[in-house]
Amino acid sequence: MSRCEQCIIREFSSLKALTRDELETISETKTHFIVRKGEILFLEGDNLNGVYCVKSGFCKLTKLNSNGKDTIIKLAKSGELLGQRSIINEETSNLTATALEDMQVCFIPKKEMLDYFSDNNKFSLLVTRDICNHLKDADKGLADHTHKTVKERLAIMLLKLEELGGVDPETKSLNIQLSREDLANMVGTATESCIRLLSDLKKEGIIQLSGKKIILVDKAELKNLAQ
Repeated sequence: MSRCEQCIIREFSSLKALTRDELETISETKTHFIVRKGEILFLEGDNLNGVYCVKSGFCKLTKLNSNGKDTIIKLAKSGELLGQRSIINEETSNLTATALEDMQVCFIPKKEMLDYFSDNNKFSLLVTRDICNHLKDADKGLADHTHKTVKERLAIMLLKLEELGGVDPETKSLNIQLSREDLANMVGTATESCIRLLSDLKKEGIIQLSGKKIILVDKAELKNLAQ
């Protein structure tokens, strides 16, 4: 298990603002574990006693809607901290985190996070900025669902999946492989409509499909659709 002060992943989150002494303290108190694909990291309504630093892998963050179905709010990748807002506001988690592939995760206790949030101004600023960015992304997502067509939203999501996870260097397919149901969920449409639109994009030469794998062939046209 690598130590926090030596871990490059911290440079992608608010942890980069911590001093070496603070990082050494976290290294002594954190726990490191593996979350297998499909396993739940935490549930909506859980009392979180700390934050989760995603060292590798991806997970989906979902919220139960009024119909009793899960809505995917966002995807989290390596370098992200999960649970910051819950521990700062002293509230239960408002989302469920489920691994989309095997993940390495570090759990940092609540006490250390709150101590550094109070004592380290740079750290508290970055945490606050991170939370604000999440709210801004949520606002943009709501606006897109209101003003964009389903095909435009699908184009936006395919580009976002590439931005988040990159592509396989050999197959050129998206590294984040969502089920068609999950992809439809994120786009905000029925699974059947999502499958039909993917087929349309394939016929137009914009993407290629191979099982769950998706290859973005004409990103320029996808960007035109997404605008």
